[in-house]
Amino acid sequence: MALMHEPTAPYHSAQDALRVLETVAGHPSGVTDTELARRTGLDPDRLTTLLRMLRREGYVEQVADGAYVTGETLRRLGSAHGREQALGEQLQQVLDRLRDSVGAAVYLSRYVDGEVRIGQYAAGPTTPAVNEWVDFRSSAHATAIGKSLLTQLDHNARRDHLSRHKMARLTSRTITSDKLLLSRLAAQPPTVPVLDLQEYAIGTVCAAVPITAGSAVGCLALSLPVEHAHRLRQAAETLNRSAAPVLLSLAI
Repeated sequence: MALMHEPTAPYHSAQDALRVLETVAGHPSGVTDTELARRTGLDPDRLTTLLRMLRREGYVEQVADGAYVTGETLRRLGSAHGREQALGEQLQQVLDRLRDSVGAAVYLSRYVDGEVRIGQYAAGPTTPAVNEWVDFRSSAHATAIGKSLLTQLDHNARRDHLSRHKMARLTSRTITSDKLLLSRLAAQPPTVPVLDLQEYAIGTVCAAVPITAGSAVGCLALSLPVEHAHRLRQAAETLNRSAAPVLLSLAI
């Protein structure tokens, strides 16, 4: 299965963050931001932004003299014992923060063995999750999640998926023509969020952004009640800008 997308900005941020973490891990007694900038070659402003994120997520800590050392999150994710539980807990914390920052339910999805899978999500009383009235695995043609994942596959893999899942009409807005859907998927720029404007369910709008890294296909998505549709694009952009911590968790 060939992937179609070039790595997005969050992917590059995660890769830069990994470089910082490798340098910090190589200095058990601590390393200053000046030394980090010299060793990683990162612009000081970019390094400051990355260090702020890494401190917030618990990957690094600052000691008394201002130097940086590895944090509890990195120790837990780097341990062979209990890593899966630690990863699940870390991802949930990231998703919870994303939910609060974008003001919408947030979902992490992956394309595994030819199927759409929702891994984890964060919702709440004021940010309700989508009612899965039709199995997400069979409705990729109508959801932002499904379409985002399909855009990351090559043409043959997209056709294979659609051949296994009938494109049912879920609302009056659902695309049921495989030719039309394939055309739209091919034209979708990787840096622009994929939208679902009441195609899966009346009363709900969604957006999804890719979080492809290596051979894995994944996306982050959000859903809003249709009365908040005016916030969809801005929320999606915020989600995209904030995706690096998710990629970082998956990469360690």
